[in-house]
Amino acid sequence: MSDALTMAGRSLRLSARNPEALLTALLLPILLMVMFVYLFGGAVHIGTRYVDYVVPGVLLLCAVTGASTTAATVCQDMTGGIIDRFRSLDVPGAALLAGHVTASLLRNVISTVLVTAVAFGIGFRPHASAGAFAAALGVLLLFVAAVSWLAAAFGLAVSAPEAANSAYFLMFLCYASSAFVPVGTMPWWLRGFARNQPATPVTETIRGLLLRQPVSAHLWPALAWCLGIMAVSVVICALLYRRRTA
Repeated sequence: MSDALTMAGRSLRLSARNPEALLTALLLPILLMVMFVYLFGGAVHIGTRYVDYVVPGVLLLCAVTGASTTAATVCQDMTGGIIDRFRSLDVPGAALLAGHVTASLLRNVISTVLVTAVAFGIGFRPHASAGAFAAALGVLLLFVAAVSWLAAAFGLAVSAPEAANSAYFLMFLCYASSAFVPVGTMPWWLRGFARNQPATPVTETIRGLLLRQPVSAHLWPALAWCLGIMAVSVVICALLYRRRTA
């Protein structure tokens, strides 16, 4: 655990030394939220204020964007020669990867607070209690952990940091979900995928908790998706790390 926390601190310091990427990860979700609310919100009629509908989806997009950077940081470590030094210091691979995931969680806490503050500034008014807020944050962070482990596996699978940057394709799961528009408004051939992929139940769970709506139909699928992705990704990470360092 202490090795993982040390590696997490190292990852955060490396993020601070790359302010361009950090600012992009923080500002992109905010710009998208402003764009959806002010440019497209007037044309979207869903029976409620669009800003209240879209903020949970933007929070999820922010989480995916931040977690996807884990792929690049893991790949940079694997190709930069630092792994040999860590192995000579008897730092286990699990601690290294867990440090990257922990740093991703901490970065996403900061970005979530920032995005939420901007959302309140443009009119977002949730109806949740403190417990519901905490539950929504818990579901969001569980999803971040799952996507971060998946991104770490992708970073181990590719051979160059430039290729690892393509992990940002994960954000398109948010677009093909109920994050920005109801699934029922999509073409018939897209609805099946949109309903049966992880971003939709996670978004609906967070939205229901924040807006005091029923969540029982979405909570368990959301948890199952998050835990399943995390379990599979951790196993893949272990196998790929062993192969890369053999």
